[in-house]
Amino acid sequence: MAEILFAGAAGNVTGSCTIFKNGTESVMIDCGMYQERNLQSRNWEKPVEDLKSIKSVLLTHAHLDHCGRLPKLVKDGFHGRIYGTPATLEIVQYLLYDSAHLQLEDVKRKKRRHEKQGRLSPFPYEPLYEAEDVDATIKLFTPVTYKKPIEVAHNIRASFFEAGHIFGSSMIEIEFKDGQETKTIVFSGDVGRWDLPIINDPYQFQKADFMVVESTYGDRTHGTVASIPDELERVINDTAKRGGNIIIPGFAVERTQEILYHLTGLLKERRIPHLMTFVDSPMAVSVTEIFKKHSELFDEETRDLILAGNSPYDFPGLTMCRSADQSRAINNIKGVSIIIAGSGMCTGGRIKHHLVNNLGREESTILFVGYQAVGTLGRQILEKPEEVRIFGEYVPVKAHIEKISGFSGHADRDELVRWLSSMKSPPAQVFINHGDPASSESLKQHFSDKLGFKSTVAEYKKSYLLS
Repeated sequence: MAEILFAGAAGNVTGSCTIFKNGTESVMIDCGMYQERNLQSRNWEKPVEDLKSIKSVLLTHAHLDHCGRLPKLVKDGFHGRIYGTPATLEIVQYLLYDSAHLQLEDVKRKKRRHEKQGRLSPFPYEPLYEAEDVDATIKLFTPVTYKKPIEVAHNIRASFFEAGHIFGSSMIEIEFKDGQETKTIVFSGDVGRWDLPIINDPYQFQKADFMVVESTYGDRTHGTVASIPDELERVINDTAKRGGNIIIPGFAVERTQEILYHLTGLLKERRIPHLMTFVDSPMAVSVTEIFKKHSELFDEETRDLILAGNSPYDFPGLTMCRSADQSRAINNIKGVSIIIAGSGMCTGGRIKHHLVNNLGREESTILFVGYQAVGTLGRQILEKPEEVRIFGEYVPVKAHIEKISGFSGHADRDELVRWLSSMKSPPAQVFINHGDPASSESLKQHFSDKLGFKSTVAEYKKSYLLS
């Protein structure tokens, strides 16, 4: 009998990893990194499943909380295929090399600091993986096409569908044999939103026997996508009047490109001043180049813009920073500027340096445009404490703290109901994962009230029979 094991993102948001078993063979859906500070030790744990039984890994999309532990999995002995859309696999390649580099730098920095302070780290003084582990991982990549079924293990077929979350993102439908009967289970990955710029809307299924559904925003609703330009205009103009910088922790994949899209529109309509704008992220620069390659994934509006000769990723005053020297030089520039830097939850990367330089300035603004998981530096700043700890030192929080919820690439509670409303009959069971406990429980109740669906909130390391 088939079953699923929740090996991550159950009772929390990051570390996505679910194992589907049918008989003696298994496939893994995502293998993400834990980013909540209190859960990061899980990144070093051994796999919960015998790797010999796992025939393949199916990737929903290229965010570290869904793909960031792949090299660790390969390092531990996984040798099967890793499936994803072409855009996903291209972006994941950059993400993993960047992650390996940042981990190595972080380890060196922590070791020096702890030696100076005379204390030990709770984590090993070594990166989770290194560049050679990423090399081995990439050799296992196998691109797939949307809506084209492929055999990923014996009697297990998978099909990928547009998720509308980030570029190349997917929902995955698995077909499997239950005796003489063929059944399906759908893994939502991260469900996107309708009418987002650049990418297409989420695919809607009409039937499934079982579903695994994320609940990142299962207990709330977002601002509208249409409200983004007005809110962005207000934040930029208010900060410019104060003479401060606009610091945006930007996810390198999708969110950074979406910000550029809206800045281009505001500049074209002369709603904001022409400010020096920096994308201070080698990863975001590389991902933007990948976007340009895959025009087949653009929505109609973006394709029309490009055909008219209006790139949504370029405007006067924009500087794409790859090198560390370019990054450091930003701090020497006088005047108001917009700085978009990774990581999106402020857990690492160049954003930390810009936070150190701007959090203590009352005239500056820290603008959040994406989900901040509990326990991350981004969530701490969003809660507006008097100070936060960065690089082992306490930094006062005096800057304006803003958030534009309409930017979210995740469907909210009502949009998740809209996504599932296309089902012609209720699934036998809906499993809810990838959310904080309150969010998951709230969504479970909402599914029952609005759709009449029987739902279960997934528990970490627990298996469930698909019957």
